[in-house]
Amino acid sequence: MEKLISCCGLNCATCDARTATINNDDNLRKATAEKWKAAFNAPDMPYQSINCTGCREEGVKFSYCQLCEIRSCVKSRGHETCGDCAEMGTCEKVAMVHKHAPEAIANLRSLN
Repeated sequence: MEKLISCCGLNCATCDARTATINNDDNLRKATAEKWKAAFNAPDMPYQSINCTGCREEGVKFSYCQLCEIRSCVKSRGHETCGDCAEMGTCEKVAMVHKHAPEAIANLRSLN
């Protein structure tokens, strides 16, 4: 399976926003928008905004990914991912991602 590891360790290759973008799939965009509206309490998320090529890939970024404080932190420190940072294990910025998606930690470790 393809892996495109984001700054925090999530696999962008399995993200519905990226899949919808790559396949230009409006039905998947609509389903993803509905799922994310509920999950992230974001009632003003139009399905047309579901476009992303991946956190560390060239191209368009989903608005939430574009504004991600984890992604900003990684870039400002000159790292590729959180896995390059000595503070990853104690970082409050990435802690919630790793709490809910422990596979992200394994993904980061597999890169180093």
